[in-house]
Amino acid sequence: MARRVVLAYSGGLDTSVAVRWLMENHGVEVVAVAVDIGQAADAGGEDWESIRARALAAGAVEAVVVDARDELAEEFCGPAILANATYEGKYPLVSALSRPVIVTHLVDQARRFGADAVAHGCTGKGNDQVRFEVGIRTLAPDLEVLAPARVWGLTREDCIEYAARWNIPLTVTKEKLYSIDENLWGKAIECGVIEDPWNAPPEDVYTLTKRTATEPVELVIGFESGRPVSIDGKALPMASLIAELNRVVGAYGFGRLDMVENRRVGIKSRETYECPAALTLLLAHRDLEDLTLERDIHHEKARLEPRWSELVYDGLWFSPLRQALDAFFAESQRSVTGEVRVRCEPGQCRVVGRRSPVGLYDHGLATYDATDTFRHEDAAGFVRLWGLGVQTWSARQAGGKASAP
Repeated sequence: MARRVVLAYSGGLDTSVAVRWLMENHGVEVVAVAVDIGQAADAGGEDWESIRARALAAGAVEAVVVDARDELAEEFCGPAILANATYEGKYPLVSALSRPVIVTHLVDQARRFGADAVAHGCTGKGNDQVRFEVGIRTLAPDLEVLAPARVWGLTREDCIEYAARWNIPLTVTKEKLYSIDENLWGKAIECGVIEDPWNAPPEDVYTLTKRTATEPVELVIGFESGRPVSIDGKALPMASLIAELNRVVGAYGFGRLDMVENRRVGIKSRETYECPAALTLLLAHRDLEDLTLERDIHHEKARLEPRWSELVYDGLWFSPLRQALDAFFAESQRSVTGEVRVRCEPGQCRVVGRRSPVGLYDHGLATYDATDTFRHEDAAGFVRLWGLGVQTWSARQAGGKASAP
C-alpha cells in the first residue's frame, strides 16, 4: 500500500479534487507536481505560484513546479521535426510529445520525495492514460500507478461540490464547453459541439490562430542538421523559435486541424487542433529534405516516419525501436542544412524558396537552356536497360499483349 503519491498536477478541477480524494480514499500524502511545458497556467491565466498555492490548499504536503519548456522543445519537438512526425499523416503529436516529458519529472520527483506511487488525472477513454502509465512503468517499474479519475465515478458537478465541501479554491463553473490541452507545440480541443463530427468547429474554440494579420509576410527559417535554428537570420533557442512562429504564423489563421483520429484504446475521436508553429516547421523541414537528401535515403526515411509517429502516439517514447529510429533519422540529417522561405497570407503558409550550401540540386543537370551539362546520349541505353526485364516478359509470357490499366 502506497504511503506517499506524486500527482501530475495541472491546477484544474480534476487534479485539485484528486489531491483530496487520494488522501481520503488511499490514506496517502500527496506531492503535487506541475510541469510547465508552455501551456497557459490554466484557463483563467493564473501564474504558476497561484497553481502551487491551490495544490497546497487542497491538502498536498508539497507542491512543485518544474519548468520543462526548453526540454520539450529540444529533446522532444526536435526529434519530431527530424522525423517529420504526424500521426495518420495529419496530427503533429501535440499532446503525445509532452507526456513523456511529464513522466520523466514525475519519476524524478517520486525519487526525490521518497514516494511509493505516481498518480495522474486521465480518464479511461483517452490516450494519455496509456502514455503516462507505460512511460512510468518503463522508467520505474517499482512505482505503483494510480488513476483516480478512472475509478471515482464523479461527474463534473460532483467534483465541484466535492471541492466546495473541502474548501478547495477553484474558479470554475458547472458549464464546461471544451476540454483543452495546450503546450508550446500546439493546442488540442475536444468536447462540446465538436463531439459531433458533422458540426464545424465554432470560431470561439480558436485562440492561437485568430486572424489578426492581413498583409502577406515572408519568413526565412534556418536549419542546421535538420533542426530549426533561426528566423530571418536571427539565431533563437528552439523554444523561443517555436513561440515566435506560433505568434507570427498563427496571426494569419494558419495551423488549424479538424480530424477524426483512431485512438490507441480502439475508438474514433473527433479532434480539433491548433499548431501553427509545428505545421510550419514540418512544412519547411520536409521541403529542405527534398533539396538535400539522396533519393534512396529520402524514400526509406519517408517509409519509417509513420512508424515513429505511431510509436510516440501510442505511448512508446521510452522504447528501443523509437531510439533506433532516432539514430537513423539523426544520421539522415547530417546534410539537411540551409534556409527555407515561407510566405504567410490569410489562411495559409506555403514554401516559396529554399537553398542549401550542400543541396543536391544541380542547375546544370536540371536546366533545359544552353548551360545544360546533362549527357543526353547516355539516356537511350539507360532507358533500354531499365525496361529490359518487362520487355522480355511481355514478349515471352504476355505474348506482346500486356494489358494497359
